[in-house]
Amino acid sequence: MMKKKLFVLLTVVCILALATACGSQTSGTDTDSNAGTQSGAQQEESTLTGKLDEKKDFMFVVTDDQGASYQFSIDSSAKPEGYDDVAVGDSVTVTYTGALSEVDPFEGTIVSVEKVK
Repeated sequence: MMKKKLFVLLTVVCILALATACGSQTSGTDTDSNAGTQSGAQQEESTLTGKLDEKKDFMFVVTDDQGASYQFSIDSSAKPEGYDDVAVGDSVTVTYTGALSEVDPFEGTIVSVEKVK
């Protein structure tokens, strides 16, 4: 009797898990359709102020006052405004769109890099 109840319970749980998995695949499409809306919201400009720790033709690293480092990738043919005017060790303000992460690659646009006076 107990085995039968356990079997029925496990069967119900498996069916619910499969239904949830199938439902999440469908809602994944919905999430993708909302991505345009979310990326539109990410187009808002933000700033990060910190020390320029590394500068190359294709990327640079800025460390904020709390010690968090952020790597920004750039297109060497379209450098952000002010990029040529800053040097390693300078305090800079980076204006960007998108989201910052210490661990994930930067996905956004760098508007400018300005030396803090």
